[in-house]
Amino acid sequence: MTQYRLTPLADALPSTVPFVGPETQERVMGRAFTARLGANENVFGPSPRAIDAMAKTEQWMYGDPESHDLRAALAAHHGITPENIIVGEGIDGLLSYLVRLMVADGDGVVTSDGAYPTFNYHVAGFGGVLHKVPYADDHEDPAALFAKAAEVGAKLVYLANPDNPMGSWHDGHVITRALEALPQGCLLVLDEAYVDCAPDGTAPDLPADDPRLIRMRTFSKAHGLAGARVGYAIAAPDLITAFGKVRNHFGMNRAAQAGALAALQDSNWLAHIQSQIASARDRIAQIASDNGLTALPSAANFVAIDCGADGRFAKAVLDGLVTRGVFVRMPFAAPQNRCIRVSCGTPENLDAFAAALPAALADARKA
Repeated sequence: MTQYRLTPLADALPSTVPFVGPETQERVMGRAFTARLGANENVFGPSPRAIDAMAKTEQWMYGDPESHDLRAALAAHHGITPENIIVGEGIDGLLSYLVRLMVADGDGVVTSDGAYPTFNYHVAGFGGVLHKVPYADDHEDPAALFAKAAEVGAKLVYLANPDNPMGSWHDGHVITRALEALPQGCLLVLDEAYVDCAPDGTAPDLPADDPRLIRMRTFSKAHGLAGARVGYAIAAPDLITAFGKVRNHFGMNRAAQAGALAALQDSNWLAHIQSQIASARDRIAQIASDNGLTALPSAANFVAIDCGADGRFAKAVLDGLVTRGVFVRMPFAAPQNRCIRVSCGTPENLDAFAAALPAALADARKA
């Protein structure tokens, strides 16, 4: 038998992925989900202008390795310079590049226990040591994160605002004040994937050149381009330039670049989607209330629903929904795993959720 010469680190890692995709579950079940409400996709879809731009893209050409036009448009949108922006294959891809740039074997990294697991996956893949702090009242705790970073000499701290999986958020000034305690030499990775769904003031008012942080944004959520994989980061030019040392220079396909550019220019569609998301959040909260459950306040395109017990009970509810054709997910760590997480969907999607939830709860209570 061939013995592949993996690195010692790769050989020691478990064969796992952060998420089991809904397609995998559908293949196991032998049928499609009626309502796909677990991946926080924008089921309302991208701007028609983005769809048209992607359809007209000449696919025989590689994408521009500099994403020049998109970076220029993003810079104008944010009032910064293109040198402050790197475009990549979603936030996940950018996180991978950042960790590769900064984390070596044994380096400390801090995150919240139960926060976005893909970041942890990249840290483990490059030999970093993860240190975790608990949530505080279902919110990530900036003060505790930065205190832990000082304690362990961390190179990176990960913080999502708004948060996934809870949907909670901090006003931007809370992040700004907390940054005063970020230890010297530590970088804040501020994941703002859901900020387009959040109230005004959620994003901190900090200059793009602030050396203490890198901000991650995406076209996957409010802009509805999850399948195109377009993310970008905002940071000081020296850090942005460093990405060129490790990134896949042809990782951004031409159609994705064109679609993101068109989406950015269609502010009316974004406003329409933000309205749809707000309505869906209200409907999910009402469905939860109708079933004796509590929906947590959300600034994202999903809602965490407190099932009123523990993680075992919430998992039984989730399994009951999946069995009935409704794909949802749940947080991984206690006590947040008392919840299920339901993405915003169309009225038809949420009708399916409303129809399936009572029976799923009944089955869970019998278990």
